[in-house]
Amino acid sequence: MDFQYTPKVQQMQERLTAFMDEFIYPNEGRFHEEIASNRDKGNAWVPLKLIEDLKPKAHAAGLWNLFLPHSPRAPEGLSNLEYAPLCEIMGRVHWAPEVFNCNAPDTGNMETLERYGSEAHKQRWLEPLLRGDIRSAFLMTEPAVASSDATNIQCRIEKDGDHYLINGRKWWSSGVGDPRCAIFIVMGKTDPEAPRHSQQSMILVPADTPGIKILRHLPIFGYDDAPHGHMEVELRNVRVPADHLLLGEGRGFEIAQGRLGPGRIHHCMRSIGAAERALELMCKRLNERVAFGKPVSSQSVWHERIAESRCLIEQARLLTLKAAYMMDTVGNKVAKAEIAMIKVVAPNMAAKIIDWAIQAHGGGGMSDDFPLAYAYVWQRALRFADGPDEVHRASLAKLELARHLANREAMKTPAHPAG
Repeated sequence: MDFQYTPKVQQMQERLTAFMDEFIYPNEGRFHEEIASNRDKGNAWVPLKLIEDLKPKAHAAGLWNLFLPHSPRAPEGLSNLEYAPLCEIMGRVHWAPEVFNCNAPDTGNMETLERYGSEAHKQRWLEPLLRGDIRSAFLMTEPAVASSDATNIQCRIEKDGDHYLINGRKWWSSGVGDPRCAIFIVMGKTDPEAPRHSQQSMILVPADTPGIKILRHLPIFGYDDAPHGHMEVELRNVRVPADHLLLGEGRGFEIAQGRLGPGRIHHCMRSIGAAERALELMCKRLNERVAFGKPVSSQSVWHERIAESRCLIEQARLLTLKAAYMMDTVGNKVAKAEIAMIKVVAPNMAAKIIDWAIQAHGGGGMSDDFPLAYAYVWQRALRFADGPDEVHRASLAKLELARHLANREAMKTPAHPAG
């Protein structure tokens, strides 16, 4: 495996870093100020002028839709291994990916439409998503069941002539709060009597379909993530054409696996970017502050934490790049162990380093004067997104046990009849 970035990727890293330096870091305060101003005016759920002003600049710089594999619709698209280091740079500021049209859940939804949607689906929803004209949401998790086991999902998708009727309740539906959200991808059960992993399907639901009701907004540790938001949504007799079903009945798990693999790479590389930023802020703060008559950076406890942070970041990055390389070369299915590993390792690593950075900043670290508290919240939340740690650890354990069982069986010598 050669993880040396190609000249093309190195050049894009330089351009993206320059863009971040010129337009993203200087506007971190403005981002939150604009949301606060909108809230004071009575509605925080409106698109931010800052983001909309920066999008054309990113497009003009050739830093647009980089997540989607190269295709006629996404000529800028890259492989997973090429995109990974760019995703890391974007991840240094939580809201930056949207500037480049590389933000979740739109990235996963666009990949889903590209892989599994019909040409009509792509023209109606994928094209405007790629242009950044609309937003989307992914509705999978449910409040009434343990959704870490997706076979528990109770939302029903029932055939009714040439339509489907959808009834259920979803929550943590990211992106529903954005007024530009035009399309939902909903996972539900089409046949509760089918084999366990063939009961579920995914269907496209236009956001303005009658029967959809937003019940409430769900803040995360007090942060509302406006204007994106995470909502609890009720679907009551929501009626959509039968051709909105993706691939066919019972193929929801197949689609989910295709959707979540690349998404986990994106999440993990953004986590590494967040950890790098936290380590930089930690070192800067330690060098600036004096306690007990000497720079805080001279205290040995911080030497240990800085060294450990560097080790953790490098380990996580190498593991994530390995997973990206395998996804590009042997496919998501073969890389499933590596994908599960990075999803456990990266958010835990980032949360630990951000926590140390908060500690280094003293009381300021808990405030919004620095980006650390906000960054910590999202890394903690990421341990649930795209499957909780426990599910990924269980999958890894099963794969490991099966591998050793297979090795043991292979080593058994066939019995020979007595001579």
